[in-house]
Amino acid sequence: MESKAMALHLAKSIDIPACRRALNMELIYGDRDELFYSDASRYLYIFRYGVVSFFGYSEAEISQLLKEIKPFCEEWRQSDITETMEMELVSDHEKSIIDQDKVILSKSNVEGIRLALLHLSQSVALDHFAGLSEQAMKETRRHTTYLELNGRLDIGGKKLKKHIAKVLNINNQISENLYIFDSHEVVWEDLELDRLDKGLKQIFDLKERYRNIKEQGIVIKENLSLFMNIMDHRESSRLEWIIIILILVEVVDLFIMRLIN
Repeated sequence: MESKAMALHLAKSIDIPACRRALNMELIYGDRDELFYSDASRYLYIFRYGVVSFFGYSEAEISQLLKEIKPFCEEWRQSDITETMEMELVSDHEKSIIDQDKVILSKSNVEGIRLALLHLSQSVALDHFAGLSEQAMKETRRHTTYLELNGRLDIGGKKLKKHIAKVLNINNQISENLYIFDSHEVVWEDLELDRLDKGLKQIFDLKERYRNIKEQGIVIKENLSLFMNIMDHRESSRLEWIIIILILVEVVDLFIMRLIN
């Protein structure tokens, strides 16, 4: 059985408990973050961070499943962030084979199928978060360029705080939802699954892409820390000038009072 596995980014988040109650399929694995279903040699994997992956379904069947999942999605936005992978299921095949962008697995290796769909989904999630991170980087770069050319910031106060919060939210989502460096629990006691896990991470280049996003986040945070220091210094200088002016007013007032008396 040869078919394409496909992962889609659908929403900001998916209500996993609600999906679990609504979908009438065989649940292989489920927790608060993900649901993995089997349906007559077809597989569906749903993740809390808004990504869903499929294997063995036709386009019409996928469309129907998306309609069923949509009510449980926060900020539904079926984006163009998708990824596919050739996957072949064969009979009585002990070892998994990764050949470039194709994975060959035994039909009985359900955990291997789950692992393949997991990494495909993590790859789509990385694309999504990389886009958010790049957008934040462009905004930050625009402010640093203005600072370089004009010697002052073009952002401050509430706008700066909102920008900082946006970047922190992106970093938090990445940390909460992606476990690129942590091996999935199914591989801990199975050498064959461990080999498959490492091979899939390599073909999707997950670790390097994840590292790039995290490093970009660190650079952005350092820039924002500088912005905050400049803003604090500006506010401090403003307060100092206000105090100086108030003292001068008091001195002038005393001087005038003495002249009058």
